[in-house]
Amino acid sequence: MKKNEIQIIYGKDPYDMAFKLMESCDLASMIGDRDRKIGLKPNLITSSTADHGAVTHPEIVVAVIEYLQDHGFRNIRIIESSWVGDNTRRAFAVNGYNEISAKYNVPLVDVKTDAYDRITIDGITMEISKQAIDLDFLINLPVLKGHCQTLMTCALKNMKGLLSDRSKRQFHSLGLHKPIATLNKAVRQDFIIVDSLNGDLDFEEGGTPVYSYRMFAGSDPLLMDCYCATQIGFSPDEIGYIRYSRQLGVGEGDLSKLSTIELNEAICIPSRSTGRAKSLERYVKEDSACSACYANLINALARMDENGDLRSLSGRDICIGQGYRGKSLHCIGIGNCTGLFDENVPGCPPSATAIREKLESLI
Repeated sequence: MKKNEIQIIYGKDPYDMAFKLMESCDLASMIGDRDRKIGLKPNLITSSTADHGAVTHPEIVVAVIEYLQDHGFRNIRIIESSWVGDNTRRAFAVNGYNEISAKYNVPLVDVKTDAYDRITIDGITMEISKQAIDLDFLINLPVLKGHCQTLMTCALKNMKGLLSDRSKRQFHSLGLHKPIATLNKAVRQDFIIVDSLNGDLDFEEGGTPVYSYRMFAGSDPLLMDCYCATQIGFSPDEIGYIRYSRQLGVGEGDLSKLSTIELNEAICIPSRSTGRAKSLERYVKEDSACSACYANLINALARMDENGDLRSLSGRDICIGQGYRGKSLHCIGIGNCTGLFDENVPGCPPSATAIREKLESLI
């Protein structure tokens, strides 16, 4: 696949979606030599299951392993560590990684117990998993979700799981953003599958999943994070570690150069919102909305709520869904299905940032 390309797939089956993305991207050709050491880096920040919106669906990991082994790759390992307050081995167990490891003969590397290489980038010295440094090809499997300190987490921030706990604490003391950028200068990720099936609305430990039922694949982590920021309602410039990563030349940060390829159409599934996400639905009139479009609207409303702007929309109807096709209403319409409305945010789906910008312009 091209460096400026992101491929998108919609669906409910994590295994099938991941496999189709790898086939479409021709991952085997990207890796090349069958003897190369390949690492899989999921997000296992905590000992919860993927339905909470915090950790990578284990079916994605299984799909990657089976794809790689089907193509003759055998030198594979899974490398991860939970956050400082949790136990990686417990997270492995809760999510079925012990069984995955045994079935496919793929070792699990708990970074907390690994040896480390000390690397200094731009004045910041960090301890990075020696096994991660020794890889020939790193496949990053992050979850796209909100974050209480950095606003979002995706491909770039997921690399923090390759650090010793001491360096994780150091990163927090330094404010996270610049250290995350330097880490991504030190460790190259070669292929990315973003789990965006039900990432949490605004918290890295999950609890308020927003169901968008999609995945993204690409090879440039900075471009991926710039794009993913817009999918949950942020401008890339709002994310500090994206700005620092641009300065360090981690990747391509210009969305005008992005090429997106959709492998199928978004699916329509009734909302399953809970908690804060559920409370935002009071602003929405939904009729047969596709999950990705609906999730982007919920994320846009959440960002406005955080900025204190949402109350200004009280009394305005925000309509979304295929049931509005062909109708002309004096409302705010989201997506191409509401193209005849007085006010409309075009797109199929429109990004959460585009929705947010349009709604803010109407205040």
